[in-house]
Amino acid sequence: MFKARLLPLAICLAAAPAFALEQGEHRFNTFGTVGITHLGGEDDGRSYGITGQTTDSWRGDQLSKFGAQIQYGLTDTVGITAQVTAKPAQDDWQANIEWLYLSWQTTDNLMLRVGRLRTPVYMYSESIDVGFSYPWLRLPDEVYSQVQLSNYEGVDAVYNMPLSFGSLAFQVAGGQAKNRDIFAFDEMHDIDYEKVFGANISLATNDFGTLRVGYVEADISTEIEDIVRLPAALGGTLINQRFQTIDKQKGKFTSVGYQYDNGTWLTSNEWTSRSIEADNSGTIDAFYLMGGRRFGEFLTHVTYAQLDDDAGRQNSWTLGLNYNLMPNMVLKSEYKRVDTSGGYDGVFVRTPQEAFDNAINAAGVGPVPAGVAGSPARNFDGDIISVGVDFVF
Repeated sequence: MFKARLLPLAICLAAAPAFALEQGEHRFNTFGTVGITHLGGEDDGRSYGITGQTTDSWRGDQLSKFGAQIQYGLTDTVGITAQVTAKPAQDDWQANIEWLYLSWQTTDNLMLRVGRLRTPVYMYSESIDVGFSYPWLRLPDEVYSQVQLSNYEGVDAVYNMPLSFGSLAFQVAGGQAKNRDIFAFDEMHDIDYEKVFGANISLATNDFGTLRVGYVEADISTEIEDIVRLPAALGGTLINQRFQTIDKQKGKFTSVGYQYDNGTWLTSNEWTSRSIEADNSGTIDAFYLMGGRRFGEFLTHVTYAQLDDDAGRQNSWTLGLNYNLMPNMVLKSEYKRVDTSGGYDGVFVRTPQEAFDNAINAAGVGPVPAGVAGSPARNFDGDIISVGVDFVF
């Protein structure tokens, strides 16, 4: 099967190499996605997604992205790796240096790296831009919207231990990520991550799939504010509203993932838990369960995903059909039905004014009691259709 045969190339693009290249040896690869997506079932102008690019118009900037990676052996044990991408950030395309690091193969099993590295948050963190390496066209939003940080500046150590029935890999990482962006209330805001620390362990077996357990923490600083209008009962004037202030508060993220693929049947599952100290938001838990089967060059798969916050719940069902066009190119199509409950927006996007009106209605302000001004929080639902092509060269 084309997909199964090319998967090692996709993984090579996305993960730390097991061994350094020889001196003067180099590898150059490109990868990307060309796709369109559409949100139906919600009111006009509503948007959805990590950066709000899925709307009631057919758009390609939610899914499309392009990248290139080069590795070069400076010596037989020291090498340099660079990975660049071009992808949308809200409504603008941006070029990004995702990876730029030096690696040192100290022994056959241990590699040390320093520079800009992928943040080891999710099971698919290191391959998040290489769509060819996973079955979906869009990764499950309920899980992959939780942490928007994709890389950091620092160091890590990767240790691989061969076993009679597979291999065991350990990774420890540390550093910082300053002047990054976070999308909230339909706007981009500045955010800093200091004292980033991550560790994970992966057990890859020959016959029973791969189990991964990971943990990441960081001191987070951000301030989310915007201009909103007060209720008419309070004058209707414009004010600068601060929605959230986080000053070097510890954020913690735990994940457990499992994937299995025998060439015919496959499954991928991940559970995550996120908390930020002293922000009064509690713990946010999310998971997805995916199962699929190949029929020749076709792959059918179904995914259930759920996101639980103190404010409510989002859940979704995704049905997908993939077709291998070429050994290095796969056509993917998906239908996703998503609903929220408890007056929760989930991954749907509220404007700053909507968020303010909801808060005023729930808590009141000044002489205006709760339920009199603003508007009550509502539930959201929608049907998302996505079609695209993933490729690696």
